[in-house]
Amino acid sequence: MGKYRNFLEQLIRFGNLYAQAYKVEDSYTESTSFSPAQIQIMECILENEDNNLKMAEIASNLGVTPSSFSKNIKKMTEKGLLEKYHTNHNKKDVIIRVSPFGRKLYEDYVRFAYDRAYKEIFQILDQIPAEYIEQFTRILEISADQTQLDKLSEKEIILTRIE
Repeated sequence: MGKYRNFLEQLIRFGNLYAQAYKVEDSYTESTSFSPAQIQIMECILENEDNNLKMAEIASNLGVTPSSFSKNIKKMTEKGLLEKYHTNHNKKDVIIRVSPFGRKLYEDYVRFAYDRAYKEIFQILDQIPAEYIEQFTRILEISADQTQLDKLSEKEIILTRIE
């Protein structure tokens, strides 16, 4: 790893710690617990409200399996964070919306997350030229893409062994 050792160690450390926390539900507010995965789902739905994305499209955008996504949607709907609708054109297509309760919870969480972590991160990023941030973003994209490819390769190896 040479001169990039510290950077790569911290990237790997972040990935490992985030993976541990990703599915764990916690109470950030008094009313309901939710996981980082569920917050990301709400965020993606809110950012694409006007696009009426199908569940499979949202799962793909987030890089999660449709099965995992569906399980989270079910939990979140039961908690009142999300609402499901069918389109007029096709009863099979399910549109997911963040409920008013979910929207309020999301807004509360965003304030909490900003104060806890993002504020400091944004202060550092404000000191970095945009082209460097773009390069760092590319590093993260490559890391995510390679991780996804590694996971797909592992599945292919397992399936080959089973056959």
